Amino acid sequence: MPQFDSHFFSSLIFWELISFGILLWVLSKFALPPILEALETRERKIRDSIDQAEQNRTSAEQRLQEYEAKLRGAAQEAEAIVVEARSKAQRMLEENEQRLRTESERIKAETTQEIERARQKALQDIRGEAADLALLVAEKVLVRSLSGDDSRRLAQEALQAVSADSASGRA
Repeated sequence: MPQFDSHFFSSLIFWELISFGILLWVLSKFALPPILEALETRERKIRDSIDQAEQNRTSAEQRLQEYEAKLRGAAQEAEAIVVEARSKAQRMLEENEQRLRTESERIKAETTQEIERARQKALQDIRGEAADLALLVAEKVLVRSLSGDDSRRLAQEALQAVSADSASGRA
């Protein structure tokens, strides 16, 4: 085995070192620069991606804070609208109650006036009936026949007497 021969072994190491040096020089001259450039490019892309991700995260946090602020504002606005709607409903309820109270009082007053008119008419009718009855009674009591003028005069007197009695009875 010649490779384990000490004389042959030393020259083999020399040539191996020379070929390794040449290979190292060729690799550093032609292969290593593109590899290093690719690694630097990749490192730059990764760094840019990390920076972009950080910017996106910051931007997302800022938007989240803005949306939360808008949401709080919308919630406050909704609460204000509900409060306003409740106050409007209360106001409308009070207005309706007032309107109904006024309408009720008006109807009560009209009814009272109508009752008073009916009472006055009933009193008038009673006076007329009383006058007719008084004439009839007077005619029967006197048992004489009266002329038309006498009858009217007696009716007027009876009517005045009944009116005077009713006026003194009310006072």
